[in-house]
Amino acid sequence: MFKQIASILMCAAIIGCAKGNMQQAETINIAGSTAFQPFAEKLAEEFMSAHPDVRVNVQGGGSAVGIQSVQSGVVQIGMADLVTLPKEAEGLNSIVAAKDAIVIAVHPDNKIDNLSLQQIQDVFSGKVNSWEQLGGEKGEKGEKKTIAVVSREEGSGTRNSFHDLVLKGVQLSPHALIQNSTGAVKMMIQTDPSAIGYITHGVVTPDVKAVAIDGIAPSLKNIKAGKYNVVRPIFLLTKGELQGKAKEFIDFILSPQGQKTIADNGLLPVK
Repeated sequence: MFKQIASILMCAAIIGCAKGNMQQAETINIAGSTAFQPFAEKLAEEFMSAHPDVRVNVQGGGSAVGIQSVQSGVVQIGMADLVTLPKEAEGLNSIVAAKDAIVIAVHPDNKIDNLSLQQIQDVFSGKVNSWEQLGGEKGEKGEKKTIAVVSREEGSGTRNSFHDLVLKGVQLSPHALIQNSTGAVKMMIQTDPSAIGYITHGVVTPDVKAVAIDGIAPSLKNIKAGKYNVVRPIFLLTKGELQGKAKEFIDFILSPQGQKTIADNGLLPVK
C-alpha cells in the first residue's frame, strides 16, 4: 500500500531548515500528515512561545513520508493519519494525539447537501459522473454537468483512511484529479463548482460545503456523539523513547493546553 515516496526532497528540506536554525536553538523536526500539519504548526507556535530556546520545524509530505522519515532518523516525530498503521511502521512507538473526521466537500453553490454512502462510492469510482444523476442542477445551457472528482495522492493517510472508511474496496476512478495536500484539495473544491473531494473536518470553512452522509451531517456534535463515524486517529510516531525537548513537545500536545488547541481548531481531543 505504501510505495516509496520521493522523501529525499522532503528530507533535504527538513535538514536544510534544521541546519539554518541549529546555531540559535535546539531543533525538533516533524514530518508527515498534511491534514494534521496546520494543527501541528499551531501547537509548535505555542510551544516555541513558551520555549524560546527551541525551534520546531513542521513539514508535510503525507503519512508515508512521516513514517519513512522517522524510520530513517531524519525527523524525531512522524505524523500519520490512518485508520491502522501499516507494516512499514512496525518497531515505531505510536501515540494517538487527536482524532479527525473526513468530510465529503463540494462547492458552496452546489445544491447537493446529502449523499448516501452508495452514491459517494459511485461518484468516486466513476460509475456516476454527472450531478444531474444525483439530483443536482444541469449546466448553464441545460447540458450535463460533469462531476470533477478530486482525491489525494498514494501514500496519503487521508486517502488510505477514505478508502478504508468510505470506499471500502471500491476502486478510485482513474480520472480523479490528484492533489498532494489537504489544502490543495480544498482549493480545487472552492474554485470549481463541479468538484467533489474529501478533506479533514478541521479545515472546513464557509468557502466549501460539507455534505451529509446518509442524512448524518459532519457536525462537531454528531462527530463527538459517534453518529458521524468517518473518523480516524492522528498518530505521532517516534523511533524509540524520546528525550529532552522533543519529549516535552509531545507531552505538551497531550497536555490540557495542547488538547484544548486541538479541540478549538476542529479536531477531537483524546484527553
